[in-house]
Formats: sequence, structure tokens, C-alpha cells
Amino acid sequence: MLLATQLMYDGNPRRAADAVSALERAGLDQVWVPEAYGFDSPTLMGYLAAKTDTVEIGSAILNIYSRTPGALLQTAAGLDNVSGGRAILGLGASGPQVIEGFHGVPYSKPLARTAEIVDLVRRGLRREPLTADGTFHLPLTKEHGAVTGLGKPLKLLTRPERDTVPIWIAALGARSVEQTAEIADGWIPHLFHPEKAGLVWGDALAAGRAKRLDGLGPLAVMAGGMVAIGEGADTKALLDLARPVFALYVGGMGARGKNFYNDVARAYGYADEAEKIQDLYLSGKKKEAEALVPQEWLEASNLVGPASYVRERIAAFREAGVTTLHVVPASEDPAATVAQVREMLG
Repeated sequence: MLLATQLMYDGNPRRAADAVSALERAGLDQVWVPEAYGFDSPTLMGYLAAKTDTVEIGSAILNIYSRTPGALLQTAAGLDNVSGGRAILGLGASGPQVIEGFHGVPYSKPLARTAEIVDLVRRGLRREPLTADGTFHLPLTKEHGAVTGLGKPLKLLTRPERDTVPIWIAALGARSVEQTAEIADGWIPHLFHPEKAGLVWGDALAAGRAKRLDGLGPLAVMAGGMVAIGEGADTKALLDLARPVFALYVGGMGARGKNFYNDVARAYGYADEAEKIQDLYLSGKKKEAEALVPQEWLEASNLVGPASYVRERIAAFREAGVTTLHVVPASEDPAATVAQVREMLG
């Protein structure tokens, strides 16, 4: 099992990136850089490439709407070059609030768009001319909005570091998870509950794996949460630090009827809590929403408690098919915590 962490959206990302080199020395295998509607991922990923030597650097996530397939290809190839072959391209559909509200792009056909982008990026990295006639039209013709009609199929001008860069997809809905298991190198599920994951996504994963593209290895899966190792009530109380994150996603990420994380909470069996959390969060009562996040979910999705308990949680994630354990250290010495988890992973 590999070990990963993610930079935070808030705070000073440059300072956080500087700390990654210490985590790398402690045994970290991957670092993931979020974007949402904050700083862009590729800039920070390039900075990380210069600050590190061995850790893989992934985008978590680049949305599939605000950049063209050609731009995503250029980004993947460029980051793979400056990192010496350590880039991972993490993609996802994001949500209509960000895509239509921040980027001004219609939120349509996420599944078709994702599949075509994955195919185009892979072909582009092999320096094949980019051509498409589906959701995307390459070259663009006057029939589909071209002004000059002079476009022609082009291949990547520069030779990439590798002719393939791992493509991971953040997915939660059944159809999206099925497609991810079919076409992606890795899957990124958020707020993952190891004991309930099979109930929610088992059928979708099985269906996708049955159609998995030739040449792809086994589907990698990254999941995990906050980690704090110690005895006593003070350590266990650190779980409350995760409440704002869970409440944000279940209650405030999206809108009523269009919140993928709220749907996951309901699928886990927390329908009543999901409804109340969303009502409270959207009415501005964030602290009250946080208080309703099920303790069972917090304990299952994070790794907080004595070393023996953390080992049990690691085993549960491994049993659920997780191949990369994502951790957010909640300690005064994150590198020491990462080293301790690294030892537990073996």
C-alpha cells in the first residue's frame, strides 16, 4: 500500500509545499494538489517538482470543463517532464456550481466528456494527431462553429517524458465509478467508509472492471483521512477537527438535489443526518451542521486513536480495496506521523 497526502485549499500553499520534502523523506509516496476555485493545481505541482525528488505529484482534481483536451495534454506532458516522470493526472467533473458559476461553461455530458478526454490525452502522449468527432470536434469545422475552417490535426510539438501518464478519476456516482473502473488507472473516492464502500460501489466497480480496457493494470484506489496516533481522550477528540470538512461536503458542496457527497452520505445509510446537515449548512448554521456528522462515519473514515486501532483501520482500508492510503496528519510533527504510518504499512 502506498502513502499519500494532499495540500490544503486554504492557508499558504507555498509553505505547505515546502513541508512536502520533509514528508517525502519520511516515506511519503504521493502528494496531491487540489484546485477547486482556488489557486490552480499545475503551478503548485510544478513548484513541488522542483522541491522534491521521488514523490509522485498528482492533481486532485483538474476539472474536465475549463480546459480543452489539448490543454490537459500539454499540462500532463509538461508536469511529467519537470518532475522527471512523476506526474499523475487527476481528473473529475467537479460540480455545476463551480463549472457554470466560476468558469461559465455548461455542465453537460460529464461521462462522455471524461471518456473522450482520457482517450485524447493518452493518444496525445503517444504523439498521435488529435482528432475527435463526439463531444469534442477536432479539428473544429465550420459545421461545429469554426470561424476559418483552417484547423488541422496536430500532434504534441515536444516529446513527452513518458508516452503514458497515469490518469486517475474522482468519481462518486454509480455510472461514473463504473466508467472509472473501465478506463482509468486510478479512482479517487472522497469521504470513503471502508466497511460501507462495497455496498455503495461494489456493483459499479465489478461492472467496470469486467469491461476494463486492454493494457491497463489493476485499478488503483486512493482513500483515507485524518491521522492522529495516541492514547486517551485528547487524541480521540481530534476527530472533531474533521467535522467541518464532512459538513462542508455533505451540506454545502453543491445545491439541494445536486450534491454528490450528500448522495453518498444517504447511500451509506445516513439519510436523516444528510438532510439535516444540508438544511443547517445552507441556512448558515455551520456549527450545528458539524455536530450532526455521524461519529461512526468519522471514526471509520479517519485513523485516529491508539496505534493498535490505527492498524485496524489500515487493515479495513486495505480490505476495501484501497491501494494508496491518503492521510492528513493532525500532529505537531507531521513527518514523524507519516514515518509511523509508513512503518505500519510495511
